[in-house]
Amino acid sequence: MRERQVPAVWAAVLLALLLSCGIRAEERGFPFVLPQEKPDREMSAAMRRNYTAYMAPRPEDNQLYSLFKYTRLQGLDYNNHDGTLTRRDPSKIIFADGKYYVWYTHRHTPTPPQGAANCTDTIPSRDWDLADIWYATSADGFTWQEQGAAVPRPPKPNPGWRSVTTTDILVWEGKYYLYYQAFMEASGTRGDDCPVAVSYADSPDGPWTPLNRVVIPNGAEGEWDRYSIHDPYPLVYRGKVYLYYKSDCDGDPRLVRMQGLAIADHPLGPFKKHPLNPVINSGHETTLFPFREGIAALVIKDGNEHFTVQYAKDGVNFEIASIVSLMPVAAGPFVPDAFTNTKYGKGITWGLCHNTWAGTRGKGHSVLMRFDCDLSLEVNYPAMKQHGYMHKPEFYYQHGLNKELRTRVREDARRLREE
Repeated sequence: MRERQVPAVWAAVLLALLLSCGIRAEERGFPFVLPQEKPDREMSAAMRRNYTAYMAPRPEDNQLYSLFKYTRLQGLDYNNHDGTLTRRDPSKIIFADGKYYVWYTHRHTPTPPQGAANCTDTIPSRDWDLADIWYATSADGFTWQEQGAAVPRPPKPNPGWRSVTTTDILVWEGKYYLYYQAFMEASGTRGDDCPVAVSYADSPDGPWTPLNRVVIPNGAEGEWDRYSIHDPYPLVYRGKVYLYYKSDCDGDPRLVRMQGLAIADHPLGPFKKHPLNPVINSGHETTLFPFREGIAALVIKDGNEHFTVQYAKDGVNFEIASIVSLMPVAAGPFVPDAFTNTKYGKGITWGLCHNTWAGTRGKGHSVLMRFDCDLSLEVNYPAMKQHGYMHKPEFYYQHGLNKELRTRVREDARRLREE
Protein backbone atom coordinates (compact mmCIF):
# COMPACT_ATOMS: atom_id res chain seq x y z
CA MET A 1 0.00 0.00 0.00
CA ARG A 2 1.39 3.38 -0.99
CA GLU A 3 2.16 5.89 1.82
CA ARG A 4 -0.04 8.98 1.89
CA GLN A 5 1.75 12.09 0.52
CA VAL A 6 1.60 15.38 2.51
CA PRO A 7 0.57 18.17 0.13
CA ALA A 8 3.47 20.54 -0.56
CA VAL A 9 1.58 23.62 0.65
CA TRP A 10 0.87 22.07 4.04
CA ALA A 11 4.48 21.00 4.32
CA ALA A 12 5.57 24.59 3.79
CA VAL A 13 3.17 25.87 6.45
CA LEU A 14 4.36 23.23 8.91
CA LEU A 15 7.99 24.15 8.26
CA ALA A 16 7.26 27.86 8.81
CA LEU A 17 5.56 27.11 12.13
CA LEU A 18 8.46 24.98 13.28
CA LEU A 19 10.95 27.66 12.34
CA SER A 20 8.96 30.43 13.97
CA CYS A 21 9.04 28.63 17.28
CA GLY A 22 12.78 29.07 17.32
CA ILE A 23 12.85 32.78 16.43
CA ARG A 24 13.85 34.97 19.35
CA ALA A 25 11.51 37.85 20.25
CA GLU A 26 14.09 40.53 19.45
CA GLU A 27 14.40 39.15 15.88
CA ARG A 28 10.81 40.17 15.26
CA GLY A 29 9.68 43.75 14.82
CA PHE A 30 8.65 45.78 17.86
CA PRO A 31 4.93 45.18 18.62
CA PHE A 32 2.37 47.36 16.88
CA VAL A 33 0.39 47.68 20.11
CA LEU A 34 2.63 49.51 22.57
CA PRO A 35 3.19 47.21 25.58
CA GLN A 36 2.19 48.72 28.91
CA GLU A 37 5.03 46.89 30.65
CA LYS A 38 8.68 46.72 29.58
CA PRO A 39 8.91 43.83 27.09
CA ASP A 40 11.53 41.12 27.55
CA ARG A 41 13.62 41.92 24.50
CA GLU A 42 16.62 43.92 23.39
CA MET A 43 15.66 47.56 22.83
CA SER A 44 17.29 50.85 21.93
CA ALA A 45 18.26 53.27 24.67
CA ALA A 46 15.27 55.43 23.77
CA MET A 47 12.78 52.57 24.11
CA ARG A 48 14.33 51.35 27.35
CA ARG A 49 14.04 54.89 28.68
CA ASN A 50 10.36 54.93 27.72
CA TYR A 51 9.80 52.22 30.35
CA THR A 52 12.41 53.09 32.96
CA ALA A 53 12.48 56.91 33.08
CA TYR A 54 8.76 57.68 32.96
CA MET A 55 5.75 56.52 34.92
CA ALA A 56 4.09 55.12 31.78
CA PRO A 57 5.15 54.55 28.15
CA ARG A 58 2.40 56.89 26.91
CA PRO A 59 2.08 60.50 28.16
CA GLU A 60 -1.69 60.04 28.50
CA ASP A 61 -1.07 57.42 31.19
CA ASN A 62 1.75 59.28 32.94
CA GLN A 63 0.36 60.74 36.15
CA LEU A 64 3.13 63.36 36.18
CA TYR A 65 2.47 64.62 32.65
CA SER A 66 0.06 67.45 31.88
CA LEU A 67 -0.74 70.41 29.71
CA PHE A 68 -1.36 73.70 31.51
CA LYS A 69 -4.37 75.96 30.94
CA TYR A 70 -4.49 79.64 31.99
CA THR A 71 -7.25 82.02 33.17
CA ARG A 72 -7.22 85.77 33.83
CA LEU A 73 -8.00 86.54 37.49
CA GLN A 74 -10.84 88.81 38.49
CA GLY A 75 -10.78 91.37 41.30
CA LEU A 76 -7.19 92.66 41.10
CA ASP A 77 -6.45 96.13 39.68
CA TYR A 78 -3.10 97.18 38.18
CA ASN A 79 -3.34 101.00 37.95
CA ASN A 80 -4.13 100.82 34.24
CA HIS A 81 -0.88 98.88 33.82
CA ASP A 82 1.28 101.97 34.26
CA GLY A 83 4.09 99.95 35.91
CA THR A 84 3.65 101.36 39.41
CA LEU A 85 1.80 98.33 40.80
CA THR A 86 3.01 94.75 40.57
CA ARG A 87 1.96 91.39 42.00
CA ARG A 88 4.22 88.39 41.58
CA ASP A 89 5.62 85.18 43.08
CA PRO A 90 2.46 83.74 44.66
CA SER A 91 2.76 81.32 47.56
CA LYS A 92 1.17 77.92 47.76
CA ILE A 93 -2.57 78.27 48.20
CA ILE A 94 -4.25 77.03 51.36
CA PHE A 95 -7.91 76.58 52.29
CA ALA A 96 -8.93 77.92 55.71
CA ASP A 97 -12.08 79.35 57.28
CA GLY A 98 -14.12 78.48 54.20
CA LYS A 99 -11.95 80.27 51.62
CA TYR A 100 -8.68 80.10 49.71
CA TYR A 101 -5.67 82.20 50.78
CA VAL A 102 -2.62 83.25 48.79
CA TRP A 103 0.33 85.51 49.68
CA TYR A 104 2.55 87.30 47.15
CA THR A 105 5.08 90.05 46.45
CA HIS A 106 3.33 93.43 46.17
CA ARG A 107 5.05 96.59 44.94
CA HIS A 108 3.25 99.93 44.75
CA THR A 109 5.72 102.73 44.01
CA PRO A 110 5.57 106.23 42.46
CA THR A 111 7.37 105.02 39.32
CA PRO A 112 8.13 101.76 37.53
CA PRO A 113 11.58 100.23 38.22
CA GLN A 114 14.46 102.50 37.16
CA GLY A 115 17.48 100.23 37.57
CA ALA A 116 20.04 99.91 40.36
CA ALA A 117 21.92 103.07 39.33
CA ASN A 118 18.82 105.26 39.55
CA CYS A 119 16.92 103.80 42.50
CA THR A 120 16.25 105.70 45.73
CA ASP A 121 14.38 105.05 48.95
CA THR A 122 11.12 105.42 46.99
CA ILE A 123 12.11 104.54 43.40
CA PRO A 124 12.61 100.80 42.84
CA SER A 125 15.56 99.25 41.08
CA ARG A 126 13.69 96.17 39.90
CA ASP A 127 10.16 94.82 39.83
CA TRP A 128 10.56 93.21 43.28
CA ASP A 129 12.40 96.07 44.96
CA LEU A 130 10.67 98.15 47.68
CA ALA A 131 8.02 95.45 47.99
CA ASP A 132 5.92 94.07 50.83
CA ILE A 133 4.07 90.79 51.24
CA TRP A 134 0.31 91.09 50.72
CA TYR A 135 -2.44 88.51 50.62
CA ALA A 136 -5.81 87.86 49.00
CA THR A 137 -8.71 85.47 49.53
CA SER A 138 -11.17 83.78 47.19
CA ALA A 139 -14.27 81.61 47.30
CA ASP A 140 -13.61 79.91 43.95
CA GLY A 141 -9.97 80.50 42.95
CA PHE A 142 -10.95 82.77 40.03
CA THR A 143 -12.11 85.99 41.70
CA TRP A 144 -9.85 87.33 44.47
CA GLN A 145 -10.29 90.02 47.10
CA GLU A 146 -7.07 91.72 48.16
CA GLN A 147 -6.84 91.96 51.96
CA GLY A 148 -3.79 94.20 52.36
CA ALA A 149 -0.31 93.78 53.78
CA ALA A 150 0.56 90.64 55.72
CA VAL A 151 4.28 91.28 56.22
CA PRO A 152 5.41 94.86 55.56
CA ARG A 153 9.07 95.79 55.37
CA PRO A 154 10.51 95.93 58.90
CA PRO A 155 12.47 98.93 60.13
CA LYS A 156 16.18 99.13 59.33
CA PRO A 157 18.46 97.25 60.05
CA ASN A 158 16.21 94.16 60.38
CA PRO A 159 16.36 91.59 57.55
CA GLY A 160 14.07 92.72 54.75
CA TRP A 161 14.14 96.45 55.52
CA ARG A 162 14.73 97.18 51.81
CA SER A 163 12.25 94.64 50.43
CA VAL A 164 10.43 91.44 51.45
CA THR A 165 9.55 89.21 48.52
CA THR A 166 8.84 85.76 47.15
CA THR A 167 7.06 84.31 50.13
CA ASP A 168 5.64 80.88 50.83
CA ILE A 169 3.37 79.47 53.51
CA LEU A 170 3.75 76.65 56.07
CA VAL A 171 1.06 75.38 58.44
CA TRP A 172 2.51 73.56 61.46
CA GLU A 173 0.70 72.47 64.62
CA GLY A 174 -2.07 75.04 64.19
CA LYS A 175 0.24 77.99 63.51
CA TYR A 176 1.13 79.72 60.24
CA TYR A 177 4.61 80.62 59.00
CA LEU A 178 5.58 82.83 56.06
CA TYR A 179 9.14 82.45 54.74
CA TYR A 180 10.47 85.10 52.39
CA GLN A 181 13.51 86.71 50.83
CA ALA A 182 14.80 89.51 53.04
CA PHE A 183 16.64 92.18 51.04
CA MET A 184 18.95 94.55 52.90
CA GLU A 185 20.08 96.45 49.82
CA ALA A 186 18.54 97.37 46.49
CA SER A 187 18.30 94.47 44.09
CA GLY A 188 20.89 94.73 41.34
CA THR A 189 23.60 96.55 43.28
CA ARG A 190 25.32 93.21 43.91
CA GLY A 191 23.16 90.61 42.23
CA ASP A 192 20.21 89.45 44.35
CA ASP A 193 21.92 89.01 47.70
CA CYS A 194 19.28 88.01 50.24
CA PRO A 195 18.90 85.34 52.93
CA VAL A 196 15.62 83.85 54.21
CA ALA A 197 13.57 85.33 57.06
CA VAL A 198 10.26 84.24 58.59
CA SER A 199 7.14 85.64 60.29
CA TYR A 200 4.51 83.64 62.17
CA ALA A 201 0.85 83.99 63.24
CA ASP A 202 -2.01 82.14 64.89
CA SER A 203 -4.34 82.88 61.96
CA PRO A 204 -3.90 83.18 58.20
CA ASP A 205 -5.22 86.74 58.60
CA GLY A 206 -2.44 87.59 61.05
CA PRO A 207 -1.21 89.57 62.80
CA TRP A 208 2.22 88.36 61.74
CA THR A 209 5.20 88.53 64.08
CA PRO A 210 8.61 88.76 62.38
CA LEU A 211 11.40 86.68 63.88
CA ASN A 212 13.79 89.45 62.79
CA ARG A 213 16.69 87.14 62.14
CA VAL A 214 17.93 85.05 59.26
CA VAL A 215 16.74 81.43 59.39
CA ILE A 216 18.56 80.10 56.32
CA PRO A 217 21.82 81.95 55.63
CA ASN A 218 23.71 82.21 52.39
CA GLY A 219 26.42 79.65 51.77
CA ALA A 220 30.03 80.05 52.76
CA GLU A 221 32.66 81.69 50.56
CA GLY A 222 33.09 79.69 47.36
CA GLU A 223 29.93 77.61 47.77
CA TRP A 224 27.18 77.44 45.15
CA ASP A 225 24.66 79.39 47.27
CA ARG A 226 27.06 81.97 48.71
CA TYR A 227 25.12 84.97 47.39
CA SER A 228 21.45 84.08 47.51
CA ILE A 229 18.79 81.87 49.02
CA HIS A 230 15.71 82.48 46.88
CA ASP A 231 12.15 81.12 46.68
CA PRO A 232 11.90 79.39 50.09
CA TYR A 233 9.30 76.63 49.69
CA PRO A 234 8.36 74.54 52.76
CA LEU A 235 6.60 71.16 52.89
CA VAL A 236 6.03 68.76 55.78
CA TYR A 237 7.67 65.46 54.86
CA ARG A 238 8.73 62.57 57.05
CA GLY A 239 7.74 64.55 60.13
CA LYS A 240 10.11 67.42 59.38
CA VAL A 241 10.08 70.75 57.58
CA TYR A 242 11.61 70.24 54.14
CA LEU A 243 12.36 73.71 52.79
CA TYR A 244 13.47 73.82 49.17
CA TYR A 245 15.15 76.92 47.73
CA LYS A 246 16.82 78.23 44.60
CA SER A 247 20.20 79.88 44.21
CA ASP A 248 22.24 81.45 41.42
CA CYS A 249 25.83 80.43 40.88
CA ASP A 250 28.66 80.58 38.31
CA GLY A 251 28.63 84.39 38.16
CA ASP A 252 26.45 87.08 36.60
CA PRO A 253 25.55 87.25 33.71
CA ARG A 254 26.24 83.52 33.18
CA LEU A 255 23.99 82.48 36.04
CA VAL A 256 23.29 78.81 36.65
CA ARG A 257 20.12 78.32 38.66
CA MET A 258 19.73 75.19 40.75
CA GLN A 259 17.72 74.12 43.77
CA GLY A 260 18.72 73.03 47.25
CA LEU A 261 17.09 71.63 50.37
CA ALA A 262 17.28 72.58 54.06
CA ILE A 263 15.62 70.46 56.77
CA ALA A 264 14.49 71.36 60.29
CA ASP A 265 12.55 69.76 63.15
CA HIS A 266 10.73 73.07 63.79
CA PRO A 267 9.63 75.93 61.53
CA LEU A 268 11.97 78.39 63.25
CA GLY A 269 14.94 76.10 62.80
CA PRO A 270 17.72 75.43 63.04
CA PHE A 271 17.74 74.40 59.39
CA LYS A 272 20.47 72.10 58.10
CA LYS A 273 21.31 72.18 54.41
CA HIS A 274 21.35 68.77 52.74
CA PRO A 275 24.86 67.44 52.00
CA LEU A 276 23.85 66.52 48.42
CA ASN A 277 22.82 70.10 47.51
CA PRO A 278 21.96 71.10 44.87
CA VAL A 279 19.27 68.41 44.66
CA ILE A 280 17.78 69.76 41.39
CA ASN A 281 20.16 70.99 38.68
CA SER A 282 17.73 73.35 36.89
CA GLY A 283 14.72 75.59 37.38
CA HIS A 284 14.15 79.28 37.97
CA GLU A 285 11.61 78.90 40.79
CA THR A 286 10.67 76.27 43.38
CA THR A 287 7.34 74.46 42.99
CA LEU A 288 7.00 71.08 44.69
CA PHE A 289 4.29 68.85 46.18
CA PRO A 290 3.92 65.47 47.88
CA PHE A 291 3.32 62.72 45.33
CA ARG A 292 2.99 59.03 46.10
CA GLU A 293 5.73 58.18 48.61
CA GLY A 294 7.96 61.09 47.65
CA ILE A 295 8.10 64.64 46.29
CA ALA A 296 7.39 65.92 42.76
CA ALA A 297 8.81 69.16 41.35
CA LEU A 298 7.93 71.48 38.49
CA VAL A 299 11.31 72.45 37.02
CA ILE A 300 10.47 75.76 35.39
CA LYS A 301 12.85 77.55 32.99
CA ASP A 302 16.67 77.55 33.12
CA GLY A 303 19.12 74.67 33.01
CA ASN A 304 19.55 71.41 31.12
CA GLU A 305 16.35 69.97 32.54
CA HIS A 306 14.00 72.95 32.24
CA PHE A 307 10.35 72.32 31.39
CA THR A 308 10.27 68.96 33.12
CA VAL A 309 8.31 67.44 35.97
CA GLN A 310 10.62 65.51 38.26
CA TYR A 311 10.12 63.01 41.07
CA ALA A 312 12.20 61.90 44.05
CA LYS A 313 10.97 58.96 46.08
CA ASP A 314 13.13 60.19 48.97
CA GLY A 315 12.59 63.92 48.42
CA VAL A 316 16.26 64.32 47.49
CA ASN A 317 17.32 62.34 44.41
CA PHE A 318 15.16 63.76 41.63
CA GLU A 319 14.71 62.15 38.21
CA ILE A 320 12.81 63.41 35.16
CA ALA A 321 9.26 62.01 35.13
CA SER A 322 7.91 63.93 32.11
CA ILE A 323 8.74 66.67 29.63
CA VAL A 324 6.07 69.36 29.36
CA SER A 325 5.29 72.66 27.62
CA LEU A 326 4.12 76.15 28.56
CA MET A 327 4.74 75.65 32.27
CA PRO A 328 3.40 78.13 34.84
CA VAL A 329 6.11 80.57 35.91
CA ALA A 330 6.63 80.95 39.67
CA ALA A 331 3.79 78.52 40.29
CA GLY A 332 2.05 78.46 43.67
CA PRO A 333 -0.25 75.42 43.56
CA PHE A 334 -3.10 74.42 45.82
CA VAL A 335 -1.59 71.45 47.67
CA PRO A 336 -4.17 70.03 50.11
CA ASP A 337 -1.66 67.61 51.67
CA ALA A 338 1.35 69.94 51.78
CA PHE A 339 1.39 69.98 55.58
CA THR A 340 -0.37 66.74 56.60
CA ASN A 341 2.81 64.63 56.68
CA THR A 342 1.08 62.37 54.19
CA LYS A 343 2.55 58.97 53.42
CA TYR A 344 1.05 59.04 49.90
CA GLY A 345 0.72 62.41 48.19
CA LYS A 346 -2.21 62.95 45.82
CA GLY A 347 -0.81 65.71 43.56
CA ILE A 348 -2.21 69.02 42.25
CA THR A 349 -4.77 70.32 39.75
CA TRP A 350 -4.54 74.15 39.94
CA GLY A 351 -2.82 77.17 41.41
CA LEU A 352 -1.63 80.70 40.71
CA CYS A 353 1.48 81.85 38.85
CA HIS A 354 2.81 85.13 37.49
CA ASN A 355 3.71 86.72 34.18
CA THR A 356 6.43 89.37 34.31
CA TRP A 357 5.82 90.75 30.80
CA ALA A 358 2.72 92.81 31.52
CA GLY A 359 2.61 96.49 30.58
CA THR A 360 4.42 98.33 27.82
CA ARG A 361 8.03 99.43 27.42
CA GLY A 362 9.04 101.52 30.42
CA LYS A 363 5.91 100.43 32.31
CA GLY A 364 6.75 96.79 32.88
CA HIS A 365 5.23 94.94 35.82
CA SER A 366 3.95 91.50 36.80
CA VAL A 367 0.44 90.08 37.04
CA LEU A 368 -0.99 87.02 38.75
CA MET A 369 -2.77 84.34 36.69
CA ARG A 370 -4.51 81.05 37.40
CA PHE A 371 -3.26 77.75 35.93
CA ASP A 372 -5.01 74.39 35.79
CA CYS A 373 -3.45 70.98 35.13
CA ASP A 374 -3.78 67.26 35.81
CA LEU A 375 -0.87 66.17 38.00
CA SER A 376 -3.16 64.38 40.42
CA LEU A 377 -3.95 60.79 41.34
CA GLU A 378 -7.56 61.70 42.08
CA VAL A 379 -8.77 63.09 38.73
CA ASN A 380 -8.55 62.23 35.07
CA TYR A 381 -8.79 65.17 32.66
CA PRO A 382 -8.13 63.85 29.10
CA ALA A 383 -7.95 67.42 27.77
CA MET A 384 -4.92 67.98 30.01
CA LYS A 385 -3.12 64.89 28.67
CA GLN A 386 -2.86 65.88 25.02
CA HIS A 387 0.57 66.18 23.40
CA GLY A 388 1.65 69.79 23.18
CA TYR A 389 0.09 73.03 21.96
CA MET A 390 -0.78 74.48 18.58
CA HIS A 391 0.10 78.15 18.01
CA LYS A 392 -0.76 80.65 15.28
CA PRO A 393 2.09 82.06 13.15
CA GLU A 394 2.06 85.33 15.12
CA PHE A 395 3.14 83.45 18.23
CA TYR A 396 6.34 82.32 16.50
CA TYR A 397 7.03 85.72 14.96
CA GLN A 398 7.07 87.17 18.48
CA HIS A 399 10.23 85.12 19.01
CA GLY A 400 12.05 86.48 15.96
CA LEU A 401 15.66 87.57 15.55
CA ASN A 402 16.74 90.71 17.35
CA LYS A 403 18.51 93.49 15.45
CA GLU A 404 22.02 92.16 16.23
CA LEU A 405 21.25 88.61 15.09
CA ARG A 406 19.43 89.78 11.95
CA THR A 407 22.50 91.87 10.99
CA ARG A 408 24.80 88.90 11.57
CA VAL A 409 22.65 86.56 9.47
CA ARG A 410 22.55 89.04 6.58
CA GLU A 411 26.32 89.50 6.81
CA ASP A 412 26.84 85.72 6.72
CA ALA A 413 24.65 85.50 3.62
CA ARG A 414 26.58 88.34 1.94
CA ARG A 415 29.93 86.62 2.56
CA LEU A 416 28.57 83.36 1.18
CA ARG A 417 27.48 85.07 -2.04
CA GLU A 418 30.92 86.62 -2.48
CA GLU A 419 32.86 83.38 -2.04
